[in-house]
Amino acid sequence: MTKEKNLNEAHCEACNGLVDCIEATELHKWIALVDDQWQLNDDNNTISRSYKFKNFAKTMFFVNALAHMADQERHHPDVTFGYNYCHVSYTTHEAKGLTRNDFICAKKVDALS
Repeated sequence: MTKEKNLNEAHCEACNGLVDCIEATELHKWIALVDDQWQLNDDNNTISRSYKFKNFAKTMFFVNALAHMADQERHHPDVTFGYNYCHVSYTTHEAKGLTRNDFICAKKVDALS
């Protein structure tokens, strides 16, 4: 799918308060472009996914790779983690909802796991 390939190769755009949210009627198309473990929250303003790992070292490797990718893209998720799990959530705070940037980063997180 062309959009999926574009997400794999795309980079986030700076928001500066100028990026529009994806319309609620279009979100099902966007969520289909990332792993089916990503969930859309009830308010349609956040996507999130949980990951499981064998041990703390593997969890930390993933979290550090995620942090590096987020810094490269200049789009940062909310992350919670522990011994063998990591929970990642994306929203675009400046836009007060989901934008293309959230799905670009979700796709890139999928590639890390």
